[in-house]
Amino acid sequence: MTQTIFMVGARGAGKTTVGSALAQALGYQFTDTDLFMQQTAQMSVAEMVAHEGWLGFRHRESIALQTVTQPSTVVATGGGVILAEENRRFMRQHGTVIYLRSPAGVLAQRLEEYPQDAQRPTLTGRPIAEEMLEVLAAREALYQEAAHFVMDGTGSPQQVVEQILSALQRETVK
Repeated sequence: MTQTIFMVGARGAGKTTVGSALAQALGYQFTDTDLFMQQTAQMSVAEMVAHEGWLGFRHRESIALQTVTQPSTVVATGGGVILAEENRRFMRQHGTVIYLRSPAGVLAQRLEEYPQDAQRPTLTGRPIAEEMLEVLAAREALYQEAAHFVMDGTGSPQQVVEQILSALQRETVK
């Protein structure tokens, strides 16, 4: 198996942490679309949104997704990448999509413990726990639609990686 593996989920789901560990376990390259955009634009996510609005940011995100898609690569996507139907279709056609699913309370706790305000602008202006409930309610069906595999993202990164490896191995055997 050398196809791209896309990690999707809300912010705080562990896409970067788990994706990086998964890439290491598979001997794959790892890339994060938010980091890629920050490096190429020389701006933080918050600055991109401030300069271009969410629409401009989402367009930039779609281009980044297609640009970083390579064989033998794990791609951690931005939490909202699934909002565009073209992105959901692109990921399903060009690789395996893994949705790291966690309840809103877990996501909010992680974001409060590891705040990165410059990289993670608020989507609603509300307290993080309320925002995560709202975001998941709006996006859950889209994450499910995009995913080949839905993984419980509440375990330790190593536990989640082991679940993913097991699912990928079962898929390869079919």
